[in-house]
Amino acid sequence: MSKETCILTTKDYTILEVMRDRCLGQGDPMAPILKRKIESAIVMFRDEVPDDVATMSSRVTFSVNGRDPDTRIISHDRMTSMVGMFLPVTTLRGLALLGLAEGEHFVLTGSDGVEERILLEKIQYQPEAARREKESLQRHSVRQAPGKPSLRLIRGAFYDRAPLVAASPDGVDDPGPSAA
Repeated sequence: MSKETCILTTKDYTILEVMRDRCLGQGDPMAPILKRKIESAIVMFRDEVPDDVATMSSRVTFSVNGRDPDTRIISHDRMTSMVGMFLPVTTLRGLALLGLAEGEHFVLTGSDGVEERILLEKIQYQPEAARREKESLQRHSVRQAPGKPSLRLIRGAFYDRAPLVAASPDGVDDPGPSAA
């Protein structure tokens, strides 16, 4: 990672601890990444996590070694839905992305010994941010007086236009059958 810190929700941190406890030992390729993530973690409640941090169920756009970006949803485990939609944290790349903020990267060594630099380009959706936004909208709508509409109609440009004027002096715009 670029700063060797990762921001995790309390739930995400617990998931990583359980994964670490279930590791197959030091030979497990996940063990060093889990160790780095847990030791450098800043744990926050879900209401405090910044909007630009990858959390569980976030839709993220990332690139590997500068190649074309890919967009996936970080998931807890392999999903049975469409292939290519989810990126489980049980994979090296999924685990590397969890806890990163936009613009940060994580360098990991794959099972073949090749280093990969994973860059988190953009958070497309974060469930914690969406929840905060929804609660904010609900609080705002509660403040309005009961029985009052929540939408306000605004007159459009149609009402501001000058009235239509007839094309001929007598007010008739139809040239009649002789025009045919």
